Amino acid sequence: MLKGTDIENIARLAQVAVTEQELDGYATELNQILNLVEQMNEVDTDDVIPMSHPLHMVQRLRADEISAQGAPKEFQKIAPATADDYYLVPKVID
Repeated sequence: MLKGTDIENIARLAQVAVTEQELDGYATELNQILNLVEQMNEVDTDDVIPMSHPLHMVQRLRADEISAQGAPKEFQKIAPATADDYYLVPKVID
């Protein structure tokens, strides 16, 4: 069970400013989170097969082929402003 002094230590380590009035509220909230984690740890997951793991996945990729020849010219026809194959945009930084 976390107390106000525990919250002060956590806040100091995290370099977060916490007022005296906030200590009890944070202690209550963190205790609720830790109780939830404790409940989740009690669930029997021995027979549960993991859904996926990023290191064991194989991603099927298509071949990298050019599929839109001449498309930039078509897009530039409908752009508000272009010059020398570049899109012109309003200046946003002085």
